[in-house]
Amino acid sequence: MSDETGAPGAPEEPVGGPRPEPLRFFGTSWVHHDDGYAARRAGVAAGSLVAAVASCLVLRFAFQGLQIADTGAFVTVLVVAMFAICTALAFGNTLAGFGKRQDPQRQASLRGLLAIGFVGTLAAYFVRSLTEAPGEKLHREEYEKARAEHAARTTRRSGNPSKKKRRGRRELSDRP
Repeated sequence: MSDETGAPGAPEEPVGGPRPEPLRFFGTSWVHHDDGYAARRAGVAAGSLVAAVASCLVLRFAFQGLQIADTGAFVTVLVVAMFAICTALAFGNTLAGFGKRQDPQRQASLRGLLAIGFVGTLAAYFVRSLTEAPGEKLHREEYEKARAEHAARTTRRSGNPSKKKRRGRRELSDRP
């Protein structure tokens, strides 16, 4: 969340308050579900499903290449198991990443595994986009928390602090 000044006239957003983080493919339309949010969600779902199917076809061509090369049953089983395990791990990791912030060091160490299991990542995007924008729940929780904290900070202040009466030394010494 950034504490920069929000766009003037934005609905229900205090001036000078926190601004929502944009999501990939959605921008900030996830906040109020406007600006073609439903169409974008349908597009993300369809796009990720089409990309996952196309990726599976590419993997099938690679598998057929292994069969043509006659590498043997052991190598074939190893490759299939590797793609299946990496896809399952990438699916789980991506789906969990939509609900909580991931550790950047852990993500860096998993980069190779996630690249191999790219079909799982695409499948996770498809599954999440059926219910909400991928990452919307996490961003909404953070945004609501930042708005509540900002409201608490700004409501405590009242009046102009320079006009506030201050207790000076004379007031304290005049007391019996």
